[in-house]
Amino acid sequence: MKKILTGLLILSAYLMQAQAYPTLANDHELKLNMGLFLVNTTVEGSYEYYLSEDTSIGGTVYFDNDAEDYNGNFGIGPNFRAYFGYGPRSGFFAEAFGLYYTGEESDNNTQPGGRNLDYSSFALGLGLGNKWVTRSQKFSLEIHGGIGRNINPEDFQDSFIYRAGLSVGFRF
Repeated sequence: MKKILTGLLILSAYLMQAQAYPTLANDHELKLNMGLFLVNTTVEGSYEYYLSEDTSIGGTVYFDNDAEDYNGNFGIGPNFRAYFGYGPRSGFFAEAFGLYYTGEESDNNTQPGGRNLDYSSFALGLGLGNKWVTRSQKFSLEIHGGIGRNINPEDFQDSFIYRAGLSVGFRF
C-alpha cells in the first residue's frame, strides 16, 4: 500500500508542476516605430533579444530624408531594457541606450569661407515605456520615450536628444 501511495504522490507531483509563466520560445522581436513615421516620416526599426523574462538587449536604426531634423538623418545604437511588469517580457520598462547619429545644420549665412555644417555625434540616455503583448506572445505594442546627453556636441548642436515612439512588433 505504501508503494502505491508513494507512486501516486510522485505521479501527481510530476503532473501538477505549476508554472507562473507560459513556456517562452520567442526570444527575438522586430519592431517598427509607427508613431515616429506618422509624425515626421522617419523610418525606425528595432531588434530586441530577450536574455531572460525581464531583461533584453537590442538595437535601433533610423533613416530620415531631412538631414536638418532634430536627431539628424541617420542613427544607430544599442539599448538594454529591464521589465517590471507582472507578465514575462511585457509591462513597464526602463532602458539605457546609446545613439550614434549624423545630420546637417541649416545656416542662413552664405558668406564665403563658412563652416562645415555636417555633423556626427554620440549620445547616452535613459528611457521609460510600456509594452503590451498578445496571449500568443507573437505580437506587441509599445509606447516609449527617453532623453539623452550628447557626448561631443558641436557649437551649433543641442546638448540633449529626445526619443519617442509608438511601435508594433513581431516575435519569432
